[in-house]
Amino acid sequence: MKNRILGNKSHGLSVSAIGLGCMGMSHQYGVADEQKSLEVLNKSLDLGINFWDTSDSYGPYANEELLSQVLKNRRDDVIVATKFGQQFHADGKRSINGSAEYVRAACDASLKRLKMDQIDLYYQHRVDPNIPIEETWGAMSELVAAGKVRFLGISEASATTIRKAHSVHDVTAVQTEWSIWSRNIEKNNIWKTVQELGIGLVAYSPLGRGFLTGTIRSASQLADNDGRKTWPRFQDSAIAENIKLIEKLEAVATQQECTLSQLALRWLLAKGQNVVPIAGTTKVANLISNIQALEGSLDLKTVEEIDDISSEIEIIGDRYPEMMMKAVEI
Repeated sequence: MKNRILGNKSHGLSVSAIGLGCMGMSHQYGVADEQKSLEVLNKSLDLGINFWDTSDSYGPYANEELLSQVLKNRRDDVIVATKFGQQFHADGKRSINGSAEYVRAACDASLKRLKMDQIDLYYQHRVDPNIPIEETWGAMSELVAAGKVRFLGISEASATTIRKAHSVHDVTAVQTEWSIWSRNIEKNNIWKTVQELGIGLVAYSPLGRGFLTGTIRSASQLADNDGRKTWPRFQDSAIAENIKLIEKLEAVATQQECTLSQLALRWLLAKGQNVVPIAGTTKVANLISNIQALEGSLDLKTVEEIDDISSEIEIIGDRYPEMMMKAVEI
């Protein structure tokens, strides 16, 4: 398995070049089979993927508990990234909380659920607009000093926020959605900022929440309890337009002798050595296919061809519903 370094090249966090996004095993995409998810988790380690991404909000809480079933026997094999910041209340509502008190409490709770003594990479999941980022990151820095956390990251933050956080404590990784059909970070200074500061970029939903696999042609294919059914990009009217992107990418994938999924992953991997896509799956066959993306690469001409294709086709629909978009800084 090829590795990449997140953060400082001399003492950053070394992880597998492709990570495993674990959210779908407990959250958003319908009910997953726990035993199959455990099989994927163990198989990922057997095949060299050592970078798992989770969050206390996935479930909520259930995803960390799921991972703990494997971690209790294979902790030394895994680089675990989890997140805090989305607080769940007794009435079922959630809020964004970046207070120092909550940072400490959330970390302790995640450690308990994961049954670990130390988190490898701890992200601020969403930025709290009511708490200065310096306060949140001051508390996060204290977690590092206390040995509860090794490295720090931030998710869906603006370039300005990233710089402020980095001034308090080194940001090892910025996690944000990035794929052939979600390229906002190339336009809003995020990508430029992480390159300038030497920060790793962890790309979530690199397969467009399944759309870039080419298998989703209608919202009716999604289960009734699949969260995507309410999301703008997965409405039938949007899919009918967005499928034009798939049709053009299929031709490129044929030329490259790879699947659409592998093309999407190779495109991200070609963007920079500090980029690590975290592809989620609940099926071993898909896991193996994703890993096979590392067996080839895209030359600059092909990357530019894909860039041109995605720039020419207008993607219909926001990547999140309105309320979820409000929690995103970028």
